[in-house]
Amino acid sequence: MKKGIAALALGTFGLGMTEYVMMSILPDLAHDFNVSISEAGHLISAYAIGVCVGAPLVAIFLRNWPLKRILLWLMVFYAIGNIMFASSQSFMFGMVGRFVSGLPHGAFFGAGSIVASRLMPDKQTTAVALMTLGMTVANLVGIPVGSFIANTFNWRWIFFFNAAWGAVTLLAIAVLIKDIGALPKTSIRGEFRFLKNAAPWLLILTTILCQAGAFSMYSYVSPIMKQAGLALEYMPILMIIVGAGMCLGNYYSGRVSDRITPEKTTLWVTVIMTVSLVLTAFDTFSIWTAGATVVIAATMLFALSSPMQLMLIENSPGGELMGGAMVQVAFNFGNALGAFIGGIPISSGHPASSSSAVGAIMAFLSIFVMWYFMRRYTKRPAAND
Repeated sequence: MKKGIAALALGTFGLGMTEYVMMSILPDLAHDFNVSISEAGHLISAYAIGVCVGAPLVAIFLRNWPLKRILLWLMVFYAIGNIMFASSQSFMFGMVGRFVSGLPHGAFFGAGSIVASRLMPDKQTTAVALMTLGMTVANLVGIPVGSFIANTFNWRWIFFFNAAWGAVTLLAIAVLIKDIGALPKTSIRGEFRFLKNAAPWLLILTTILCQAGAFSMYSYVSPIMKQAGLALEYMPILMIIVGAGMCLGNYYSGRVSDRITPEKTTLWVTVIMTVSLVLTAFDTFSIWTAGATVVIAATMLFALSSPMQLMLIENSPGGELMGGAMVQVAFNFGNALGAFIGGIPISSGHPASSSSAVGAIMAFLSIFVMWYFMRRYTKRPAAND
């Protein structure tokens, strides 16, 4: 791995840690802020809103800056947001800290993907996958490490650690990434002009549908596996395997994309995702088969990331910074949509596995959206050896 890519992966690890660690410490946050668990969940929403707001703000105000400088300042905001949240004494100030922490997320992926693809021009999707590897590793270790720190010390130390990680990442970017200049200068209107075309919207819709499909199941994975007969004490083991699958899915989808094109890779990801969700919905009588289909679906969850990141950049002429960030915006929207839709049949009295059936419908729709995009807009050579 090139040193510059490693520096970007440090950044995505920190962003992933800040996002995913909340799953393991919500009860602690609810206790300290004197709110209910559901209210504490708003801290997760505040981060997601920050992700959605930060991407267009960077595109508007920093679009003509050198890419390296953008990355450095995003890490500054990341560190500030984590310090704000770690030191917050009220729930409202904590909400603000989480919002500020989320602002750099999508923009970092947007700018970082462009930098990564320039650092490895012959293997662009692999480069983006290596950058995103930090996020998948954070998903693997963030929850258990967060639980350990919260139980041993205090949840605030997690976010002080994240702030320090941001400082280390800032230094790594400054030292390890060469100055590759800025994107061609554009006006604010030019930065968003690509959204007048249907192609990027089809890619965004594919991401939202596939991500929502996966999170319809993943949000309720514990009750699904309990329905299949898995004892609660074995769930951490399954989640470690799920995290490892996410890492492998992210890395190998990049490698495959560089060989058979990102479009074909994404189409296959949506197909495999749909099949695995269907099987999860209707085969919850065996721990082994249910566990296997859950792992496959989770693996496909991050396999979508790097090819979609590259395709959106390529289909955002004049607005590459915003285009690259839109993937993370779509991911966060899909996560929220999936958790909401997946909960509808469960709240209506159906078994937990019914959430996966709803997810399968969403993923199935993403196949047709991607197929239409390939028929209408793909002009790429057949393969890349």
